[in-house]
Amino acid sequence: MRCRTLGLFLGLATSVLAQDSTVNQYYSALLNDSLWFYEAQRSGKLPANNRVDWRHDSGLEDGSDHNIDLVGGYYDAGDYLKFTIPLAHSLVLVAWGGIEWYDGYAKTNRTQDLYDMMRWGTDWLIKAHPDPNILYLQVGDGDVDNNYWGPDTSIPTPRPSYMINATAPGTDAAALTAAAFASAACLFKNQLNDSSYAETLLSHAISLYSFAETAQPFQVYTNAIPQGKDFYDTNVFYPQLVYGAQWIFRATGNTTYRDKASTYFDQGQLAAATTPLLDWSDPTGAVYVLGAGIDNTNTKYSTAAKSYLDTIITAKKGGPCSFTSGGLLWCGGYSNSNSLIPAQDTALLALLYNVYDKSRESDYNSFAIKQIDYMLGNNMMLTPYVVGVHMNSPVNPHHAGASGGTDIGNINSSPAVEAHVLYGAVVGGPDEDDKFFDERSDYDQTEVALDYNAPFQSLVAYQISAGAGDPPYASITQPRPKVTRSHHIQKWLIAVIVIVVVFALAAIGYLAWLKRHRLCGGYNKSRV
Repeated sequence: MRCRTLGLFLGLATSVLAQDSTVNQYYSALLNDSLWFYEAQRSGKLPANNRVDWRHDSGLEDGSDHNIDLVGGYYDAGDYLKFTIPLAHSLVLVAWGGIEWYDGYAKTNRTQDLYDMMRWGTDWLIKAHPDPNILYLQVGDGDVDNNYWGPDTSIPTPRPSYMINATAPGTDAAALTAAAFASAACLFKNQLNDSSYAETLLSHAISLYSFAETAQPFQVYTNAIPQGKDFYDTNVFYPQLVYGAQWIFRATGNTTYRDKASTYFDQGQLAAATTPLLDWSDPTGAVYVLGAGIDNTNTKYSTAAKSYLDTIITAKKGGPCSFTSGGLLWCGGYSNSNSLIPAQDTALLALLYNVYDKSRESDYNSFAIKQIDYMLGNNMMLTPYVVGVHMNSPVNPHHAGASGGTDIGNINSSPAVEAHVLYGAVVGGPDEDDKFFDERSDYDQTEVALDYNAPFQSLVAYQISAGAGDPPYASITQPRPKVTRSHHIQKWLIAVIVIVVVFALAAIGYLAWLKRHRLCGGYNKSRV
């Protein structure tokens, strides 16, 4: 218990060094801890300054099945698989927040950590794009990896790698990765002062975008790599084509890409999209906001952005989202697994839109801060949904390496106490009743992932930039309340039950009538 309690203050203790004394210490620690989490997800040969002592060199043969070096990068979640799509999505969100609120990193002396965190991902993406018309999208067999629960020293091999190419394209993946390269190029050139590396990234962005456009037919990557379908399945490619072009336009100022973005936006009829999300599978919401910020030649992006955000954050009747009793944005089936992601992503887009257009600033800011406060302790569980920052933080993230366990059949009890504190990791979040059970096996609530921390890190950078005061958990002294699971019956099941009961009653009534009719008929016949 002593080690775990001491660990709660690790981020706070290390983040106060050489930083702006006016910065809120809790948010400073959160930024440090989120960066620490990304270090805990590193694959490959770890550097000498690695801060996560229970992580080891791993995945050192990745790519060997194709005689290519795919060593490095990040494990995507609580497992040992590597996927390009969630990595690319995460890098865009971190880069975007770093561009707009870079002073959040500067004030806390975390600019070098941001540089290292981004470069660990983009260096691997460069490896994954060894040829203009080749992009590797997955390393590891999901069926094998998901049946392994143990440390990074015994990851099952072989680890197959999967790619898209000119004859088996993936429009969505190529365009999204182009967006990651271009957004990172903006950050490295304008904020991180590495123009040479930015040029390298930009060359990959342009090359990949050309691949996305020219490889025919346009199709989602899982048509070429079905092995990824159960993990990161997408069903659109026009939003990614727009997103990639927008970021390349922002990085280069070349209006050809601005015009490509506009054309694909119209071809994909994105203005009429009803998705409530920005996530790795569909960046439409981000397309609206980014377009509003970089393309002043028309109003279609800003109109769509305001309509999109207004519909969601006001929970308009008939819209895709509502709020839990505790105030968490809840977007139907999208929130059933990792409920904090729609809330975080929408909060981030609302704050980013305020950077470009102040017309809704008060409403969007209010919504975003409420979601941030909710995930940092202003909830019925009195829980900040970030590991290692408070006594009520989750202590059982679904993470093989941090758990210290080796028995996949008993991951809740083997071991009973998580072996390592996974500082800074954002967990999936509570259920629709605002309840959180902190069970390792409940991956909907306790899984961690690259894309869970990406919006969070940018939201924290915003809070530091904006001079925010203490997060709610700073004043929480009560332990997390004990809750029991409620067994809700889903609405569709209730409807089925009602229909079955009605038919059963009707059948019973009919059989009773038939029996009575036959009895009466028989009686009358005997009387004749």
